[in-house]
Amino acid sequence: MKRIFLIGYMGCGKTTTGKRIAKKYGLQFVDLDQYIEKRFFKSITQIFAEKGEDEFRKTERKMLEEVASFENVVVSTGGGAACFFDNIDFMNECGETVYLKGSAEALFEYLRNASQDRPLLKGKSPEEMLQFIKENLGKREPFYAKAKHTIDSRDMSDTLFDQICK
Repeated sequence: MKRIFLIGYMGCGKTTTGKRIAKKYGLQFVDLDQYIEKRFFKSITQIFAEKGEDEFRKTERKMLEEVASFENVVVSTGGGAACFFDNIDFMNECGETVYLKGSAEALFEYLRNASQDRPLLKGKSPEEMLQFIKENLGKREPFYAKAKHTIDSRDMSDTLFDQICK
């Protein structure tokens, strides 16, 4: 039985990597944000707008507990999932955690061109966005660093996943 949780800042490639790894190793893939959206029939942006970040994080935790009961799964978590409550410790207990690490500048380049609406970045100028990413990434890094494995998001070789998925 395998459970792999991909963590890291928004835009680091968790969903893309998760889908690829799940397909390669014959595992189920779950994007936690999409799972939440399907369960609540609302976008993450709508949930943030209606309930605020605190309530969203409580919902996210409940859904994390739910998907952590799945077997043979790769879970792409939201960028903040590992950073609230004891979520990173919980994921470490339930399976393998992999931090897809990217620099603030690389994440900014992806996020400013991404078509997906990101609630935490909404309405920010490019300069404000870069500054926000730098500050927020700095706050989240201690949580991400608790992952069992770290991979540079620019170098996504499957070597680590070959070892994890044996």
